[in-house]
Amino acid sequence: METRKEQKEKRRQEILCAALELFVSRGYAATKITDIAAQANMSTGLMFHYFESKEKLYEELIRMGVEATAYPAEQKCKHAIDFFVQFTTQLFAYMKKHPVTAKMFVLMAQAQRSEATPEHIRKIALQVNTIEQFVPIVEWGQQEGTIKDGDPRVFSNAFWCCIQGIAERYATNQEIDLPQPEWIVDIVRKK
Repeated sequence: METRKEQKEKRRQEILCAALELFVSRGYAATKITDIAAQANMSTGLMFHYFESKEKLYEELIRMGVEATAYPAEQKCKHAIDFFVQFTTQLFAYMKKHPVTAKMFVLMAQAQRSEATPEHIRKIALQVNTIEQFVPIVEWGQQEGTIKDGDPRVFSNAFWCCIQGIAERYATNQEIDLPQPEWIVDIVRKK
């Protein structure tokens, strides 16, 4: 039997999931707190017991997205290209197992570019710069000869645009097969 604390945390997670669904499909501005409460099958008053406002709920989701981006730094690989292969393989496997991951990609992109995003939350979202995060890995691969020669930012951007597009498509349709990770890695791989 669940403890009161476990029940409260479970309910909190249900609210976060409901909000994520609505923010992704409708956007921050078009989503009302009453919509989130209805999606989570609770009264608006009870929802305020968990989150004091829609903005605080949105901020919590964005902070979760920022925390999730620390993952690439944790990988240890012998070669830069192995990093790209391992990262893409694991990301796609995780996305399949937890489709909410793809929705977080959408949410973070919306938060970074939408004029409706409260400025302090946009600043939090902009802490994530995956393109810059991967530039040193591209440079490392160019030095060892596993990654194509050229502007590292251009290669990192091409890789991440592909990942973002795949995540956005998968967020709306999990029945579509994800591509083979090697196909995406070939964007940067030196042949």
